[in-house]
Amino acid sequence: MPPLIDVVAAIIWQDGRFLAARRPEGKPMAGYWEFPGGKIDTGESAEQALVRELDEELGIVPRAPALWREVFHEYEHAAVRLYFFQIHAFDGCLTAREGQDMAWVAPEEAGRWPFLPADLTIVAALSAPDNA
Repeated sequence: MPPLIDVVAAIIWQDGRFLAARRPEGKPMAGYWEFPGGKIDTGESAEQALVRELDEELGIVPRAPALWREVFHEYEHAAVRLYFFQIHAFDGCLTAREGQDMAWVAPEEAGRWPFLPADLTIVAALSAPDNA
């Protein structure tokens, strides 16, 4: 089994849409869309990692993030355990600090976007009537 990486991911809502970011060139799986977030550092809780990653990537601080789902996915190069948080409010000005493309996606349209394989069950769940 490949090495296990613990990752946080944010489902950030605004006006009935969620924020998606495209992985930039030079990163593994470039071009795929994903939920903002990143690796949990040693000694960090999932929520601490979420706050740090959203500040680094987007310049925001989530208000009352709620752990929603946990997903395990195995790629060839790594296995990931993702902790998905629902975020309905945040402080700060949303900015693509890493130069990534971003888009607000309607849940019913999300299945047409090329999301990372590890995110596909979440994308499907978000389009269900009882998503949040």
